[in-house]
Order: sequence, then C-alpha cells, then structure tokens
Amino acid sequence: MTSFNDRERGEEAKYAFDEENAFKIAARATRLAGEWAAGLMGLTAEEADAYRKSVVQADFEEAGHEDVIRKLLGDLTQAGADTDEAAIRAKMEECIVEARRQFMTASN
Repeated sequence: MTSFNDRERGEEAKYAFDEENAFKIAARATRLAGEWAAGLMGLTAEEADAYRKSVVQADFEEAGHEDVIRKLLGDLTQAGADTDEAAIRAKMEECIVEARRQFMTASN
C-alpha cells in the first residue's frame, strides 16, 4: 500500500508543479501583451510599467485570457491605436509562445 500512496503523492506533486508553471507562463504572457499594448499606446516607461501590472491584474477576473483581451481591446481603442480584436488575439498567442520559450530557457 505504501507504493500506491507514494505514487499518488508523486502525481499530486507533479500536478501542483505543472499548475504553478502554467500560472507563471500565463502571467508572463499577459505581461508581454501589456508591454506590446503600452508600446502601441505610446506610454512612457513609468506608465508602461504601471500598465503591464494592470493588465496582469485584469487576468485574475476570470479563467482564460478573455478578460485580458477585453482590457487590451478597450484600452487600445480608447487610445486610438490601429488594432482590432483579431490582432490582439494573434498577439496574445505569440506572447504565450514567447512566454513559454522564456520560461523554458530560464528553467535550464
């Protein structure tokens, strides 16, 4: 029975590790998307830093990236940036890939 319990604990630890890494990757992708949007809006370095943080905070509203996409679309539209929802979604996907690459590189 000990072998089964050890295996179960191992699986639980792996699940927790995977979830933590997924959270870190998602947060990094959201930050990268915020950085991109800040650039489109022409924000100063200080404003861009605050904006990236606000985008990461927006990601806690609901599961997935829909909350971030809504925020970026609203903010970019209000700022008069030349973009649309499809472009934001495409950029978000790029940011996810880049965040995963950065995470994997930093982990090695």
